Amino acid sequence: MKILVTGVAGFIGFHTARRLCGDGHHVIGIDNLNSYYSVELKQARLSQLATCDNFQFQCLDVADKQALLDIFADNAFDQVVHLAAQAGVRYSIDHPDVYAQSNLVGFLNVLEACRAHRPAHLIYASSSSVYGLNERLPYATTDPVDQPVSFYAATKRANELMAHAYSHLYGIPTTGLRFFTVYGPWGRPDMAPFKFTDAILNGRPIDVYNDGAMSRDFTYIDDIVEGLVRLLPLPPTDQAGVPNKVYNIGFGSPVRLLQFIECIEEALGIRAIKHFLPLQSGDVVNTWADTRELEARVGFRPQVSVPVGVQAFVHWYRNYYSV
Repeated sequence: MKILVTGVAGFIGFHTARRLCGDGHHVIGIDNLNSYYSVELKQARLSQLATCDNFQFQCLDVADKQALLDIFADNAFDQVVHLAAQAGVRYSIDHPDVYAQSNLVGFLNVLEACRAHRPAHLIYASSSSVYGLNERLPYATTDPVDQPVSFYAATKRANELMAHAYSHLYGIPTTGLRFFTVYGPWGRPDMAPFKFTDAILNGRPIDVYNDGAMSRDFTYIDDIVEGLVRLLPLPPTDQAGVPNKVYNIGFGSPVRLLQFIECIEEALGIRAIKHFLPLQSGDVVNTWADTRELEARVGFRPQVSVPVGVQAFVHWYRNYYSV
């Protein structure tokens, strides 16, 4: 199959493309290589993908509608995995315009390209952030999601609504995946595992928000990719005739933030210097995914425990940075 992966130089995009190439698919990846975090890291991921004969890369911004339409016109994509987006909850507080351009305009362009060229399935990245102020745990896709606490979360919920509209109007099969705290090798420098590891190794304090009274449904990257890849050949249908679905994709069991930090300390053999701070604007205290729907659909539940996943991340970090 020929599959488009947007945001291919990003963390999840890279791992997804590498898996799809390994499975024998022809993967075309696009990315705008923006400087939100290290472009060098993004290029290093692309260098890994460049070793695959069935991978092609094009530097392209999904906000450029004509360029996106052109690449769709030049390729008969069987499936589309849309992972390109401006990431980061806290960054969205001071830079909302960047999120509007990438996450709203960019996603609209992807939907329009799919309307014009009709892939069999569009899978796109949503986020657990859409649950916002929802206090019911674990989070289920049937829960209300109308109280986002960051503009990033609002754009991701908007993506879900936009996808539903296009599925209803044009019959485009769309599936949104609400990712829960994805971590692992080649992870983003703005995420806690990377920031904590870097600070601990360099003797700097780590910032621990809400005095550490937080938990996250940490999900290892290989488990995320496994669920996504299994879902690709399964476009949704529903009783109302709208081929649209949203799933949680997470480990399904929350881990206390301080426990996660302990796993990093054990993997490094170094104790962290902790700087306790209040809860930050845009953050939620706890996340926990109800993943039963996705598990029933694809016959898989995440396997990698936090201690094992953290060890794998730290091993990659030490090798990549030679520390």
